[in-house]
Amino acid sequence: MKKTTLLINCPDQKGIIATVTNFIVNKKGNTVYIEQHVDRELGEFFMRLECEFDEDEEKLALFKESFHKEVATHYDMSWELYNAEKKPKMALFVSKYEHCLYDILARHATGELAVKIPIIISNHADLKPIADSFSIPFAHIPVTKATKEAAEAAQIDLLKKHKIDFIVLARYMQILSADFVAKYPNKIINIHHSFLPAFPGAKPYHSAYKRGVKIIGATSHYVTSDLDEGPIIEQEITKVSHIHNVQDFILKGRDLEKIVLSRAIKHHIERKVLVYNNKTVIFA
Repeated sequence: MKKTTLLINCPDQKGIIATVTNFIVNKKGNTVYIEQHVDRELGEFFMRLECEFDEDEEKLALFKESFHKEVATHYDMSWELYNAEKKPKMALFVSKYEHCLYDILARHATGELAVKIPIIISNHADLKPIADSFSIPFAHIPVTKATKEAAEAAQIDLLKKHKIDFIVLARYMQILSADFVAKYPNKIINIHHSFLPAFPGAKPYHSAYKRGVKIIGATSHYVTSDLDEGPIIEQEITKVSHIHNVQDFILKGRDLEKIVLSRAIKHHIERKVLVYNNKTVIFA
């Protein structure tokens, strides 16, 4: 059986779930999991559905065509049907911080992250030994103000060459241009400390320490042309107190960054995220 995942959002009205599930039954499919949410303020319906079909690719293509004509058009649906067994291709962008890279590659090596990683791209060469130790190709593309446009063009060429499905900025310390981001809408995942905008700059943990904060956190979100304002995928916090020093803050923060980023990646891989109005619906 071919396992597929169907993601739907549309204006809310009666009968959507019944119509979709009955359609699947009539097409010889079997629904094995379903979760839905209604945003009553916006009047919008969201659903994630897992179903199974036989292995016939031609029948699956016909299912998509029929679903569009007989269901999606009627309900004004935005929808995607994914092969749940196909591993998407993920590119990693890094700079000099290694903690997120090590964590992602270790989780990938142990099978926790069901993705393919054809390429790691960096504006510095420092982390190449890590990529080499996991036998993953590493591309060093320096970025300066003068070379940014050419560097992004080279990056995009590599992404196209490897047929990359989505990108993870694993502490990549460069701002992507609006043109770059527009090529991968809701397909670039970033991680940062949760102090923005209260503690921006190069040393947020130092600023937070000076203010005597009681919690620190990390946030993972999709990248948009508005810096650090994209749809949030995952967040986490931990408590701190007067007994902790700046180094404690940094270590705790890095642990949170690894955890939050890995969760966000898993949500994306498993097609559990629906983006709407710069917010996300995250299915369990």
